Amino acid sequence: MNITRAGTKPSARGPGYWFTGTVRTDGLFDASSPARAAGAAVTFEPGARTAWHTHPLGQTLLGLFGRGLVQRDGKAVRWMEHVSDEQYRQYRGEIASR
Repeated sequence: MNITRAGTKPSARGPGYWFTGTVRTDGLFDASSPARAAGAAVTFEPGARTAWHTHPLGQTLLGLFGRGLVQRDGKAVRWMEHVSDEQYRQYRGEIASR
């Protein structure tokens, strides 16, 4: 077991190949073999978003505040194209109307 004091890992800007807009990532724990689980806190500024992707082995998301769109899948991450501004506006409008 590795115990890390809160605040000892620096925040990082979310990489442009995974995110659109301003995103901050704070690593919470890394996967240590043979485990495959890792954890991070990810903070999105308004309008920021991830590229389309799947998690074939599953993912657990904890929404602490704000709103977001998620769907269910069951694999390790597979990154795809970025969400276009038009797609983002469309889905955001659908959520607001609910």
